[in-house]
Amino acid sequence: MTPGPENTLVPWRELELVQRLEWALYPELPAAYRGALLQEQWVQTRCYFARRQDLRPEEIALLAQDADYVIRLCIAKRPDLSPEQVEAFCNDRDPNVRYAVARNPLLLPEQRARLLVDTDALVRQAAAKGPRKIQTRQRAHQAILYR
Repeated sequence: MTPGPENTLVPWRELELVQRLEWALYPELPAAYRGALLQEQWVQTRCYFARRQDLRPEEIALLAQDADYVIRLCIAKRPDLSPEQVEAFCNDRDPNVRYAVARNPLLLPEQRARLLVDTDALVRQAAAKGPRKIQTRQRAHQAILYR
C-alpha cells in the first residue's frame, strides 16, 4: 500500500516497515497516523517524523523527551523550540544531543558559554563554530524536513 486518501487507511500495526517509512515522509499525513508515529517502535521511522517541518508543538514536546537520543538529536536542531526545550537540550545527558543544540540559532549567549566548556570536546567545537543556518529539504512527493 502507498499513501492515499484517509478513508482507506490500513491500521498502523498492519503496515510493513517500508510503508511506515513512506507515511512518515508523506506530505499530507492523516491525523490517525500522526499519533501512531509518536509511538512508533522503529527509530528510523520516528526520526523521519521528528524531522518534519510541520510538527505541532505538542508533538515536538513529546519527541523532545524521547528515550532515544537520536530522536532528541533530530528535535534539538529545530528552529521552533521553546526556551525551556533549548535549555533541556543544553543539559542533555547525551553529548550527541548537546552537540546538535550547540549550533542552534536559538541558543542564548549564556547557554553557548556553558557549551564552550562542556566535558565533551566535540560539543565545545560545535559551540565555538556558532549558529548554523537552518536548512530544509523536500524531495518529490515528500514532506519538508529539517536537515
